[in-house]
Amino acid sequence: MDDELRLAEPLAALSVTTDLGMGQDPEKAVRSCVLATELARAAGLAETQVRDVYYTALLQHLGCTAPMHELTHVFGDDRAVLARAEGTDESTLRGTLALVAMVGRGTGVRRGRHLARMAAAGRDGDATILRSVCEVGTRMAERLHLGAGVQAGLHDSTETWDGRAGAFGTTGDDIALGARFAVLATQAVLFDRLGGPAAALQMVRDRAGHWFDPAVADVFARVAPPLLHQMSEADVWDRVLEVEPRPVKRVPSSHLDEVASVFADVADLKSPFTLGHSPAVADLAARAAERVGLAAGRVAVVRRAGLLHDLGRVAVSGGVWARTRPLTAAQWEQVRLHPYYTERILERSATLADTARIAGMHHERHDGSGYHRGVNRGAIPVEARLLAAADAFEAMTQDRPHRPALAADAAARRLTTEAQSGAFEPECARAVIEAAGQAVPRKVGGHPAGLTDREIEVLRLLARGGTNREIAAALTISPRTAEHHVQHIYTKLGSSTRAAAALFAVEHGLL
Repeated sequence: MDDELRLAEPLAALSVTTDLGMGQDPEKAVRSCVLATELARAAGLAETQVRDVYYTALLQHLGCTAPMHELTHVFGDDRAVLARAEGTDESTLRGTLALVAMVGRGTGVRRGRHLARMAAAGRDGDATILRSVCEVGTRMAERLHLGAGVQAGLHDSTETWDGRAGAFGTTGDDIALGARFAVLATQAVLFDRLGGPAAALQMVRDRAGHWFDPAVADVFARVAPPLLHQMSEADVWDRVLEVEPRPVKRVPSSHLDEVASVFADVADLKSPFTLGHSPAVADLAARAAERVGLAAGRVAVVRRAGLLHDLGRVAVSGGVWARTRPLTAAQWEQVRLHPYYTERILERSATLADTARIAGMHHERHDGSGYHRGVNRGAIPVEARLLAAADAFEAMTQDRPHRPALAADAAARRLTTEAQSGAFEPECARAVIEAAGQAVPRKVGGHPAGLTDREIEVLRLLARGGTNREIAAALTISPRTAEHHVQHIYTKLGSSTRAAAALFAVEHGLL
């Protein structure tokens, strides 16, 4: 089985990405997974059903970055509102007021603008945000080959038992079994960390029959105290692998890059400006690595590090990434830490340990001016030097909120200048520039999903966060026509949210 991979091991580590994206402690997903799995076994579920519960709970928030653009636009700080919203019962007046209090917090005189946006979005806006999480999470689970049960669990992960909240209004036994256990376990973990087992038990009692399946709540009330105590004493990282349903899910080692590709898109969805960034960096860095003569195994590490290098971006508020003005000192400190978070996520997995250090050094510079370590020259492996140059080149050629993209030749000149000044290792910069200069053949044939040329143009603008009015202005059409194009796109893609459409565009190379 040397060529096989135990899938749960890297997924458990990578689940920290969604913890950070939700503004939670970096063990919440694995703790929820352990608890949900134990509850499923205590309820007498078959191991095939337990497996669906296990992966649904572990990856419950796989789509968490999908609505970050919209959340930042309305609330100002996407992570802060998600951290508050996750444990809040939004169907109650108290819960609603708690979320309203988060709107525009810390934005000063601009808070009124955020409050107006929330009022304009209304209930439809809330539903759109939830749907985007569910649609993207479901698609990601499909790409991970986790089966229909897990896909259904992630699709229903925002539903409540009585239907008073949720993305689609599914109720009762129609809610996927994995979601019923995962949602309760996640809430119990949150309340246990805040107030201990007694707080978790009281919360479950209060929400049974409303938010939670009463039968699952009964199981929790029966077995939770010893389970929560065991979890507080055990190493949860060992425990999450111990409780995995047997036979454990194994996949070919080559599947690891598919896993990495999924989480690359999770990170890139954080901002419309970074859609497709990580796969582009991975491809460019790998081609540059081949040009400098790295062995095939090291080229593979460079590619994987390129896919995963920006996981830590999810730990930084979307308001920071969307800022058009210079960053404050506090915001700049957040940005400087994102490679650190990337490295810490990947270090949780023995499978990804070789990738962790390379990915965590993608902002180091040859002259020591980079971050987060501030090391130079010999302390930076050649793989990390290549990744740093590839990341810089790709970022230069992509629009950012504070500046437009450079043409490829202008980016090559700037990278050369920066290498000459000492920021990048000259040979690695040269390899990246040469690799970027190779012609990339365009796909031949019709567009995917039957999209027309005009719909492709609209999809690109939509994916980048454009409103109907902005799309209309860019394409010199009426807002009404732009709206019709958007609806036709959603129909053809079988989705209803910008984030899901953006993910489709990334997956099919349409940007």
